[in-house]
Amino acid sequence: MTSVKFLSVAAAAALAATAAFAAPPVKEVESAKGKVLAGENGMTLYTFKKDTKGVSNCNGDCAKNWPPLMAASDAKAEGAYSIIDRKDGKKQWAKDGMPLYYWVKDKKAGDITGDGVGGNWELAKP
Repeated sequence: MTSVKFLSVAAAAALAATAAFAAPPVKEVESAKGKVLAGENGMTLYTFKKDTKGVSNCNGDCAKNWPPLMAASDAKAEGAYSIIDRKDGKKQWAKDGMPLYYWVKDKKAGDITGDGVGGNWELAKP
């Protein structure tokens, strides 16, 4: 009987761990410009006007300043959130097909200092 209980607990834990990877690691937060999308860490997410649906054009030095919202290899797309393949072979989250990024100059949750940078970066909206 003890082994049945243990297996039930192990199966529940495995299911919970899988569920954690299933949902996109994104939430809504309030900013000075209204509700925006943020990563699990509360940091604002952005989209890049030079991207196209399903394609990230922010690589190399661009990605150093605008780190992509990376997706785990076992992450699953859900609703408006999809997963794209980057040029480096890694996976990135996208909303409505548009890749999502952080901005290195945002220092705390709710910062939106990347909005409008170079005329190419926009706040990701829910």
